[in-house]
Amino acid sequence: MASVVKALLVEDARVDALVLSAMLRRFHCEVTIANNGKEAVDMFLEGKKFDIVLCDNDMPIMNGPEAVEKIRAMGETDVKIIGLSSDKNVQEVFMTVGVDVFFPKPLKIDVLGAMIQEVINMKRNSMV
Repeated sequence: MASVVKALLVEDARVDALVLSAMLRRFHCEVTIANNGKEAVDMFLEGKKFDIVLCDNDMPIMNGPEAVEKIRAMGETDVKIIGLSSDKNVQEVFMTVGVDVFFPKPLKIDVLGAMIQEVINMKRNSMV
């Protein structure tokens, strides 16, 4: 039995967080929610580990790209980070700071499913 995929959802909008966490749970992910980028960074500083991070752009306190940059700077290179925004113009900013992939909101469930499958395959390969 493969271990559960640990997902961190960094999203300040309650409705978006509910929809995305429900989608993640459909793929049997263990979901943790951070309400802004600083909360996400703090979780990594506390030593928490995640397999995949879905990160919104526009949030209070610390935005998505700032959080991704700090997380990557901590040496967290194995975690798959997905940048999300309804503003397609931030794709370049997200890519510059180290997201693996960017998707416009709303995120389609089949796209998320493919990302989760990639993470599962990566976890399997690292166990061999």
